[in-house]
Parts: sequence; structure tokens; C-alpha cells
Amino acid sequence: MTAELVRGQNHPLPGTRLEIRVSAGRPVVAGATLGDDRGRVHGVEWVAHPGSPTLPGLEVSKQAAADHRLAVDLGALPETVHRVSVLLALPVGAGAPVSFRALAAPFVAVTGLDGAEVASYTITDLDAESAVVALELYRRQDAWKVRAVGQGYAGGLTEMLTDQGLPQARELAGAINDAVAQGLARSVAVPPPRPTDDTRVRAASHGQAATDRTSAPQGRPAPAPAPREEQPPRQPDGNTPASPADPASSASVASPATPDAPPSGGPVDYTHPGRRPTSAPPPPPPAAPVPRPGQPAQPVAGDATGWSLEERLYNQVWGMFEDLARTTAAYRSAVDFADSRMEQELDKVLSDPRARIGGTGDAARETARAKHADLVDQARAALDRDLAQLAAEADVVEPALPPAYAAWSSPVWHAYRAPMEIPMALRLGDLHLPERVGLRIPMLVRLPLERGLWIDSGKALTNHATDSTELRRLAVDTAVAHAARLLAAYPVDEFQVHVIDAAGAAAPALAPLVTAGVLAGPPASGAAGVSEVLARLTQRVDLVQMAVRGGAADALPPDLDIAEQLLIVNDFPHGFDDRAVTQLRYLADEGPAVGVHLMMVADREDAAEYGPLLDPLWRALLRLTPVPDDHLADPWVGHAWTYDPPVLPPGSRILRQVLDQVAAARRNGGR
Repeated sequence: MTAELVRGQNHPLPGTRLEIRVSAGRPVVAGATLGDDRGRVHGVEWVAHPGSPTLPGLEVSKQAAADHRLAVDLGALPETVHRVSVLLALPVGAGAPVSFRALAAPFVAVTGLDGAEVASYTITDLDAESAVVALELYRRQDAWKVRAVGQGYAGGLTEMLTDQGLPQARELAGAINDAVAQGLARSVAVPPPRPTDDTRVRAASHGQAATDRTSAPQGRPAPAPAPREEQPPRQPDGNTPASPADPASSASVASPATPDAPPSGGPVDYTHPGRRPTSAPPPPPPAAPVPRPGQPAQPVAGDATGWSLEERLYNQVWGMFEDLARTTAAYRSAVDFADSRMEQELDKVLSDPRARIGGTGDAARETARAKHADLVDQARAALDRDLAQLAAEADVVEPALPPAYAAWSSPVWHAYRAPMEIPMALRLGDLHLPERVGLRIPMLVRLPLERGLWIDSGKALTNHATDSTELRRLAVDTAVAHAARLLAAYPVDEFQVHVIDAAGAAAPALAPLVTAGVLAGPPASGAAGVSEVLARLTQRVDLVQMAVRGGAADALPPDLDIAEQLLIVNDFPHGFDDRAVTQLRYLADEGPAVGVHLMMVADREDAAEYGPLLDPLWRALLRLTPVPDDHLADPWVGHAWTYDPPVLPPGSRILRQVLDQVAAARRNGGR
């Protein structure tokens, strides 16, 4: 039976090999410190954190995530260690919560390697704290126990580490925050609540829209997919399997009978009635047809919640993304448990001198290997079942996707017409895991873009048997494909594209954009062209920011282009002086909030002479690659996902046809 601890309560631990599971609902940093008999941490080498995740007997996550699994082997800890403190902290950065007040109560559980919970603790009553000691495992008379601590610190990691006696607390806190920032830069962010129509229309009101994007939408609350714990994955018919090993499911929407009553079968809403949203919840997804007995369930496109088919498809794709992440995590955890169990059984055999030789030892080893194979086979069977369900759902969802979500090979592009409003999201490629390479999940990002894009043409990708020249060409082709999709997604005259190609090396690849006449001007070349474009866009950001801060958004100059702006920079830093580099960093940091976005096509090594000066620039951009590469992470369990860039069908002219349609719509005023 699981011991549900309250603050200060302890519980004995049955073994030394444990797993600590953390669920916070939003990305948090998880770490651990080793303490002596007085709880003092002697140095940075006694702290496990994302920048240094492994210590003897201890391993923590390498990045901030909503869910964590920390591995602990108390028997492998040094003799001088008497206490292991499990730490949680909020990541530092734009858009991150500043205190645990903004999060649901974090849940921490100590489990055995078989997944059985030993003790759990829900950390309540957190307010202004941004770091907390969740649990501590401590040694008492050669026996280990767990204690629920829940000690929070408003001063964050620095204050918490200082309180544990670490002399280099401030320096280590900074190093942890830097490591977390690098991890978040490669993570696909959980989608924020969708802004209302009046906050995401033309960039004229970018000032007002910039502030409204960060607030809760009024009128149409579309719930973003949130991490869902300990629920089986969604079936295509909306039902859930009975197996408890399946990790996640889609959240269902139920209407409460009265304002104060909980939804049927759902959790109680403890929100004060005066603070509850007055708008109605989105309608439930359409009911899937009930299969006859003996017939397989039929997946349905758009079976998620949402106000429109577009929104339901968006939420469904994100649900598939999360389900694949969690079911794969369950499989990998089961395999790890099987490996650990076999290792323990083999160690037990080898520890008995009588069993090392002869038939008894051989039989014990064969038995351990047979148990291992059986456990792995069971886990693989459950995974294959879940993957088959998701593959069937993907086969139905993919043909139903609108142009902004669809692959370039989709027939929907042949009937493309300029849209009347901005879509909810945009497809930047596909994601897959090695357990099922053929199951690809569309990578959708919300519009307007909240981060710039970096198409990496670096030499680090040359392991794909592609030379550097070909990689640079593929990188520019990828940037053109993304720019074309953005132009096609926005209504007429609400999106403009500028290009800096200082050396003119990308002229052949940029030809589709140039010949179609969809660029705001000819590609800028030379140092003078670079300075002119950067100065113009920087001035635009300054003007809109001043208008917003002064509450005079209607006082912008009449000749100011109010459309969203995208700047494509090729072959950086060629043609850039120090002033231009500073302006580029400014656009990357301040531009997205006022409708100016950046797309870099660059090799980071080419800018190595700037050293750490450009580290914030690279972290501010979402890194994409022109060839498949496993560099992205999900926000739930942190799997390394392989990103597949958008690929045009061989010999297809669909890109030029779409750009011609965009140009024709501009000439005809949107018709």
C-alpha cells in the first residue's frame, strides 16, 4: 500500500534501488543534492542537475520537463552521504512562471523498479516560492527512510543551495539555469491558449496584441493539451483499454450540472465561483461510431475538443504527439526494469560460489534471461498495440488536415486559395521516434510565431553523407518552403518577407520567391543592403514598442507597413559588422512580440569568432535542420525526437503554383 505523506512525515524504504517520479503539469527543473550527516552539501560535485545529471548512485533529468523520473541507488552512494534531497525549481526565462503559485501542486512519488509506489507526496501551500525541496531520503541506523519536506524558497536555486551550505551556490545556480535554457531551446513547447480573433489580426495593433497574447483569451477558451498522468492512451473510438501500463489518454470534456457541481466523473473545481470563467466550454468532439461486436474501432478525424474542425484537428494532433511520447516512455521504462531485474538475478547467482560452476548456475542464468525476454516481449506487445492505434488514427487525420497543417504532398494544396483569416498553427515538418519510424506526427507551431527559426546548415550534420555545399543548398530550400507556407497561411497583405543574402549565394534557391513577386523587395546583398534592411525593421520594432508603451497604438505613422514581417538571413555572419549583429540580436529578442520574425540559415561554427556573445541568439531560435536529425525534445518526458523537414514531391510544381496563387491574390485584392 502506498504511504501518502504529509509535510514532515517519514516512511521506511524497502530497498535501495528506487525511482522518484515528479509530475508538475508545467516544465520544472529537477535535481538532487547529497548531504553529510548534518545535511551539508560539500561542493558542486555533490549536486546532480541538468548540466551534470549523473553522480554515483544518482541520475536526474537533463532538461526541464513536466514529468521527471530520477534514478536512485542508495547502495552505490559514498559512505559519507547520509541524505539525498530532491529539488524542484522553475526555469528562468521569458514566458516561464515566476512562482509555484501559477502551477498545480507538484506530485512526487517514490517507487520501486517494478513501478509500485512506496510513498507519495503532494506539495501544497506553495506561493511565491520558485524552488522547493520536495523530499529527502536519509540514512538512520543503516536504514533508509523518505521524508516529505516541501520547503520552498522565494529566492530560487541560489537561496536553496545556500541554505544547504554550498559555498558556490550562486555560481552553480547560474550554471543550472544556463543548462536548462539550452535544453528548453531544443524543446517543442506546449501550445499556449489560443488568442482571440482581435488579438491575432493585423500587426497594426501589434502593440495591443503583444500584451493580449500573454493574457487569457476572452470569449473562446480553447484548452491546450496538458500532460495527462496515469491514463491509458486514446483509442480511435474514444474508449480506453483496460491495461494499466498504457501511459496517457485524451482528456474528455463534460458539462457540469450546476455552476458549483463537479463535472460528471471529473474532478471537483475548487476555484472561487467569482473567478471562474463565464464563457461556455468548447463543444465536445463529435461522437465516433460505435463498432459492432467483433469489429475494430474506427478512428475519426477531429475527435478532440474545439470550436471548429481546424481547432479540433490541432488538438487531436497534439494528443497523438503526447500519446506517442508517453506510451514510448512506458515501454522504455519497462525495458529498463527488465534489464535491472535480470542484472539483480545474475548478481545473486554470481554471489554464491556454489552456483558459479556447474549446471545450477547455467540454469539460473537461463531462467533470468528467459524472464527478461518475457518482460520485454510483453512491453513490446503493449507498445505495438498502441502504435497500431496511433498509426490508424494518423492515416485518417492526415488527409483531413487543412493546408496550413498538411504536407506538401497533400491534394488539398491543388485547391489552394488565399485564406480570409490567420490559421491557428503551421506545420514545420514531422516528428518520429525510433520505435516506429513510419509513424510521423505533424510538427505544428502556433501562429503568430513566438520564436524565430534557425535552419542549421552546419557541418555537424555531415554524418548524413551530405557535403557542406549540399547542406547549405538544402538549408535554403527548407527556408524557402517554410516561407512559402507562411505566405500561403496568412491573408493577403498580412505577411511580408524580406531576404538578406549578403553574398548572393542563395540566388538559385530563392528564385521561386523572387519570380513569383511575393517578396517585400529584392534580396539585400552587400554590407549596405544588410544595414538598410536591419535599420528599417529595427525602426519598425522601436516605433510599435513606443506606441504600445505610450498607449497610442493609433498614432503610428500612416506609411508603416502593419503586416507581419519575416526576415530571412542567409549565410550569417557574412556581410555583418558589429552594429548589424547587435541589431539582429535585438530583432530576435524583441521582434516576435510586435510582429517581426527571424529565420536564420546559418552554420553556428561560422560565427564562432563572436564566442558566447551570440549564445542568447541561438537559444532564442527554434533549431530546425535540412536533413532528418534527432535534436528536438517533447515537453513531457524529454524524448529525443527525429525531426523530418518538409519535403516537396519529386518533380512537383506545387510550391510555385501556391506562390503564384499568393501573388495573384495580392494583385486582385484577395480575390
